[in-house]
Amino acid sequence: MEAVVVAAALGLLLLAAAGSSAGDEAREAAAVRELLARLLGPGPAASFSVSVERALAAESGLDTYRLSGGGPGAQVRVIGSTGVAAAAGLHRYLRDFCGCHVAWSGSQLRLPQPLPAVPEELTEATPNRYRYYQNVCTQSYSFVWWDWARWEQEIDWMALNGINLALAWSGQEAIWQRVYLALGLTQTEIDEFFTGPAFLAWGRMGNLHTWSGPLPRSWHLKQLYLQHRILDRMRSFGMIPVLPAFAGHVPKALTRVFPQISVTQMGSWGHFNCSYSCSFLLAPEDPLFPIVGSLFLRELTKEFGTDHIYGADTFNEMQPPSSEPSYLAAATAAVYQAMITVDPDAVWLLQGWLFQHQPQFWGPAQVGAVLGAVPRGRLLVLDLFAESQPVYVRTASFLGQPFIWCMLHNFGGNHGLFGALESVNQGPAAARLFPNSTMAGTGMAPEGIGQNEVVYALMAELGWRKDPVADLGTWVTSFAARRYGVSQGDAEAAWRLLLRSVYNCSGEGCTGHNRSPLVRRPSLQMATTVWYNQSDVFEAWRLLLKATPTLASSPAFRYDLVDITRQAVQELVSLYYEEARTAYLNKELVSLMRAGGILAYELLPALDKVLASDSHFLLGSWLEQARGVAVSEAEALFYEQNSRYQLTLWGPEGNILDYANKQLAGLVADYYTPRWRLFMEMLVESLVQGIPFQQHQFDQNVFQLEQTFVLGTRRYPSQPQGDTVDLAKKLFLKYYPRWVAGSL
Repeated sequence: MEAVVVAAALGLLLLAAAGSSAGDEAREAAAVRELLARLLGPGPAASFSVSVERALAAESGLDTYRLSGGGPGAQVRVIGSTGVAAAAGLHRYLRDFCGCHVAWSGSQLRLPQPLPAVPEELTEATPNRYRYYQNVCTQSYSFVWWDWARWEQEIDWMALNGINLALAWSGQEAIWQRVYLALGLTQTEIDEFFTGPAFLAWGRMGNLHTWSGPLPRSWHLKQLYLQHRILDRMRSFGMIPVLPAFAGHVPKALTRVFPQISVTQMGSWGHFNCSYSCSFLLAPEDPLFPIVGSLFLRELTKEFGTDHIYGADTFNEMQPPSSEPSYLAAATAAVYQAMITVDPDAVWLLQGWLFQHQPQFWGPAQVGAVLGAVPRGRLLVLDLFAESQPVYVRTASFLGQPFIWCMLHNFGGNHGLFGALESVNQGPAAARLFPNSTMAGTGMAPEGIGQNEVVYALMAELGWRKDPVADLGTWVTSFAARRYGVSQGDAEAAWRLLLRSVYNCSGEGCTGHNRSPLVRRPSLQMATTVWYNQSDVFEAWRLLLKATPTLASSPAFRYDLVDITRQAVQELVSLYYEEARTAYLNKELVSLMRAGGILAYELLPALDKVLASDSHFLLGSWLEQARGVAVSEAEALFYEQNSRYQLTLWGPEGNILDYANKQLAGLVADYYTPRWRLFMEMLVESLVQGIPFQQHQFDQNVFQLEQTFVLGTRRYPSQPQGDTVDLAKKLFLKYYPRWVAGSL
């Protein structure tokens, strides 16, 4: 009986989303042909025939592609049931038949001539309805300063990786502004409510307000323009854009206009005080709730159209005001009712993070109240951190509501080699086989992108596989060959070492936070333990350098060489920090000065130079993106400060200090390095004077350095400088022998 209910719930979800495949077959095929021309150039693109035929998926109802043709004088024929399916089929051909590679850091697209033939017609259907992409936080950590050219690249990447469900949340503040003005708020009250651009994700989830705002008028206009282009391109591929909906959070100023409304002030969030958090939550039974919710959705869909799936998160990292199931059910039902008042076909996409983040609050009764308040099949839950802490297991497959098995992987957009590839590989298949499973898809939900591309390559591939990859060692070897465009034994051996070490995290401690001392405010209590053998990282570093005569011309290889050199230096920082701490505790002044001097005056400056040699690791590029959104110098300074705050202090007092840490040239030199120098100087001073180290005094002093960086206006290079290979070799030759000899 339960299996029947599960099937019915999934069927209802499919029915509700059936109208979301925007655009006809011809439009979607044209979109894929245009993608192909952007990717390969018009000449090579002419060697492919692309068409979209809905009938291809008639039997399964699931996205399907078919590959055939190729060989001397023959076109490669790609047919997809949707534009996304055709793009995924095209990517499959480029990857598996041509040895090509498409990635954020750059693509390797050397096509064999003639194009290889598909030996026999290949038909592939995805095992699930959805391949989802994004986290609400990705909008702020990675996308915030993007222009249309960068968005176009990303949507192409999404299509090639088979993504058919993705958030499209740009421009919503412009719509909210219209709604709030219609409800009687003043422009000043609205300006005081919105956060700055780099913190909008948390304003949207009700965690923050006001901080680092207000939003300029030009911001709203540009975001509206971007959103229209984003939606048009997503829909042209047959993707389903997820629009935002009203979750219940309102500006405090609404109580001035409607003094009788019932609101609850929530608790503080993220070490912010109520000047910036403690949002106001409209009571679900208040008559204004459906009015606000329907006003917003009506205005939003009038502006942008709809594909009938909406995202809203009422209790993200915030404890509800009551644990009573009746309250939680009412709060959930109110959000859903406001949706279906405007769109009877609405499906609610809910981030399941709340159940994972506060498991002590969300017991069976509380979880059941939320999941049961929406008809089965009309709530689509993202099991957001399933590769590490799956929620579907302890909620009986979300009590029959459809869910998407997601890999979160990265927090804050941190740099740092990290992954749980075995867990990622096995997880989706295990979820599909779970008793009475309501799994409706797979997803990638990183807080920040542009890192650890091997992890995302595997996850994207799993969206089209019914079974796990049989041998990850073989898979990662092929990944390296495609990435660099040639099979090179040393490089492939390096990747196998990384697979068994940094990419083999398992257990509860496997989170995508980079907690290296390098990127943390120094103290004597810093943890340096890692889940892998550091020797594997140093050996992989050696092997990549050994491969440079063959691979140095590959941009992807040079990027990886920077990345693993960065990781090796990160390991060295931990080791020299341990040496300095031990020396301090043993009152060995000379040893302290030696280790501290190497860390703060040799290692970090050398790291900054290596990072400066690659365009992907430049603070200048990061800040120029922010400045590029501005229409005046005053706006440029405002956006730049938003970006600097997010990378470092996060809040005015270091409220979520270093959460979004990055290892960027310029940031290492002018933010991390001064902190470490001050720390070592104060440790030395403590020993010389014979007084205990005062962490509180250090924190006060270092905050001045941190704030100086955030409020600074120094411009940083946005073009790479120096040769990656030479700089990495110098570092290697200096420190690798010491590592091997154990004489760091």
